[in-house]
Amino acid sequence: NKIGIIGAMTEEIELYLNELKDIYKTQEAGFDFCGGLFEGKEVIIVKSGVSKVNAAACTQILIDNFNVKTIIFTGVAGSLNPELNILDIVISKDCLQHDLDATKLGFEKGQIPFTELKNFNSSEILTSLGITSGTQQKLNVQKGRILTGDQFIENKEKAILLREEFSGDCIDMESAAVAHVCHLNNIEHVIIRSISDKADGSASVDFGEFCKQASKNSFLLVKTMLKNINFEIKNNKINTEKLKDKIRTVPDWPKPGIMFRDVST
Repeated sequence: NKIGIIGAMTEEIELYLNELKDIYKTQEAGFDFCGGLFEGKEVIIVKSGVSKVNAAACTQILIDNFNVKTIIFTGVAGSLNPELNILDIVISKDCLQHDLDATKLGFEKGQIPFTELKNFNSSEILTSLGITSGTQQKLNVQKGRILTGDQFIENKEKAILLREEFSGDCIDMESAAVAHVCHLNNIEHVIIRSISDKADGSASVDFGEFCKQASKNSFLLVKTMLKNINFEIKNNKINTEKLKDKIRTVPDWPKPGIMFRDVST
């Protein structure tokens, strides 16, 4: 099972590329996809660039052209939760688009018009694995809601309003787009965001200062996740592809014209 790892910026993926083995590269729609082995798992790593459209397009290509079954988005974000400090990590429980507003048509803010879609839930298994892996690395991690919009927020009042309106813990420009595409394709995903700034008046300065270290913290957590990840279990059920490999067929048994099948363990 291939894992897709996406980061929006070079700083967010370069540490993965440095440790990738048996590398192969290809380009699709202007995105550079690097495949290989990372912590013994087959991965495809790509820089999406910033924005929801870039992230969504990149995610769909990973699913269609590379047949990934799990997607991890890794990188940095601004904090909305006052309990989160710079370099802490948020592991997504869900994501939504804070800048999607069709309230004039009778829909809630963040709701995709003419659908019931608003909050995109992450894989509970991957989220739990992220919490465990972050704890192993002695990182400050918490499960939370990630808000996404095509805006870099550096206004304290705006950040407070977003926190109050959506109960968001951190804010970025890609995560909900990735989560939306994964939902449509029934692909498991999780978002790992390390806090680089507080989405306030000092955000642009803090982002430049802490982006690299925040990206490293996300990398360390994801690296530990891939060491621990187990594809034998998916959604608390046995992986059916693995199960197919263990089916034994015995023709004409117990009598001619009958085919006997069982599972060899």
